[in-house]
Amino acid sequence: MKKPLDGKIAIITGGGRGLGRAMALGYAEAGASGVVITAARNRDQIESVKAEINEIAGRNISIAIQADVTDLNASQEVAKTTTEYFGRIDILVNNAGLGQGMMADDRAKFYEGKPAGWKAIVDTNINGPFNMAYAVVQTMLQQKSGRILNVTKSRSSMYRPNESPYGPSKAALEAMTLCWAQDLLGSGVTVNSIAPGGAVETEFVLPAVRVMASQTHKPYLPAEIIVPPAVWLASDDASEITGCRFIGSKWDTSLRSDDAAEASREAAVFLPPERDGILTKTWEPTKS
Repeated sequence: MKKPLDGKIAIITGGGRGLGRAMALGYAEAGASGVVITAARNRDQIESVKAEINEIAGRNISIAIQADVTDLNASQEVAKTTTEYFGRIDILVNNAGLGQGMMADDRAKFYEGKPAGWKAIVDTNINGPFNMAYAVVQTMLQQKSGRILNVTKSRSSMYRPNESPYGPSKAALEAMTLCWAQDLLGSGVTVNSIAPGGAVETEFVLPAVRVMASQTHKPYLPAEIIVPPAVWLASDDASEITGCRFIGSKWDTSLRSDDAAEASREAAVFLPPERDGILTKTWEPTKS
């Protein structure tokens, strides 16, 4: 039986834990022929996920690469290794990121946090996706097909007080998604954004926030909630979709995949352009 990602080769940054690990395993379940996972640190984590991927596939389809997305040369080496090993690159998931914990252990005003933490977050969450997209896009253009998925977050938390630059860095990635989708329109390469739709049980949760949540019994979303839209967007079914935003928690598994995708689509976080706009579905309301 044909699976959604049969024959596809994917690169997932930050693939050793959380959302990245969930998507990597989800892609293996969906039939991907190759899954490359990266991490700047924690070699043991990506090696463990590599073993999980291969177990799901029943054969060796995964490569684990320790690479820092803030380094353009390292990003280009990831792309080079992928094409040398698998012959192509069909999917890039820009998932690697740093959270607000780099600034402080609790929510803090921008002038109270660590300047080095600010720089690290911005470099990883904004420059990192550019470096990886830059590294893979020529291969995708030559293939006349490709999928770039940028992992962001809930719109209201992009400008929450005491949580910059993490929230604003994801707003920047949403803007980059729209710019890149227009730059690549008609090329066969699509660019979309995905978000889980709420707080996920990952290491991104600030220590002080975690303590508070344990006292109030606030539930967290499972990392796997992002997998259905991530798989669908990487599949041939989504070949005409670009410049759009999808929310994992809105995916309804009782619907056909195309209908579930439409129901999980959310209008762009920005207002429609007053001029020079060439995207269409981006601001359309979802179909009920």
